[in-house]
Amino acid sequence: MLELHFTHTNGPADEAIENLIALVGGVQSPEIVRELILAALKAGQEDAQKADLKLMNTSLKEMRFTSKVFGPYRHIKKVTVFGSARAKPDTPVYTMARELGRHLAATGYMVITGGGPGIMQAVNEGAGPEHSFGVNIRLPFEQKPNPVIEGNPRHIDYKYFFNRKIAFLKEAHALVLFPGGFGTLDEAMEAVTLLQTGKRYSLPLVLIDEPGGKYWSQCLDFFKNELLRRGFISEADFTLFHCVDSVDAAIEHIGHFYFRYHSLRFVNGRLVIRLNSSITPANLKTLEANYSDLVASGGCMALSKALPEESDEPEIAHLTRLVMDFNHGNFGRLRQLIDDINNC
Repeated sequence: MLELHFTHTNGPADEAIENLIALVGGVQSPEIVRELILAALKAGQEDAQKADLKLMNTSLKEMRFTSKVFGPYRHIKKVTVFGSARAKPDTPVYTMARELGRHLAATGYMVITGGGPGIMQAVNEGAGPEHSFGVNIRLPFEQKPNPVIEGNPRHIDYKYFFNRKIAFLKEAHALVLFPGGFGTLDEAMEAVTLLQTGKRYSLPLVLIDEPGGKYWSQCLDFFKNELLRRGFISEADFTLFHCVDSVDAAIEHIGHFYFRYHSLRFVNGRLVIRLNSSITPANLKTLEANYSDLVASGGCMALSKALPEESDEPEIAHLTRLVMDFNHGNFGRLRQLIDDINNC
């Protein structure tokens, strides 16, 4: 048995893989594809349980299909919406979810839902099938494709929750959460955790309830009275999400987030914030003073043109950059910085 390595030290195996890639043609990023092939071969050699290999196989297939479905729409902003599959059409939150979908589509967004009934169906109804994605999960009960999504080319069925979660969060430019059950709370906690730890770049996370509703306010009371009081979270973590009780407030919050802020990227360890419009030197000086706690020792903030390493994104090369030596210390504070950039 040939012992395989990810380095180019596999002799005839490397040659065979390179020949295979050349034979099929059209392979993007061949070095990464080479490692995918090697990972599959190594898994097969390591006497893994068949169940483990099946999990790897299905997971890769689901992730590939997800990329294929979303790929043509990467230039369009999308909002992922969570909420109860059991919400009825005659309830206020269902009506609000349908109205949210309609407003988002009218504003130029597409929506991503779980593709099932309840809040998911309401959002898809409001946005319409042409502006909707449905990332459904195969369950023995409850989670069947809703009529808006069924048969839609942007409908994906998943076996594994973790692949579905990747689609929900990776493809979204904003998240909106209506009241719901365990699944909704699971998505809420995962989203906040990813934002808090910087594993997902900043984006609007909106917690929406009907006027007078207490679903999210009671959750926040728990966060404050237990998690914050015990020191398990920090005050700045509360900037990672925003509570509203109207569709208009949710739409306004999402729109304001992208008023001046466009996106961010790390380049050689430095944080590069791309701006739809620049800020003044006076604004920069104020931001430097107010957010000095985010700057690494000996570092700085500076306005800049696109960096050479960003040449793979020519469509946004014209945007001004705020380049910062970020110390990775507090992503809640980073979210506050983005808010203040938008308020400049």
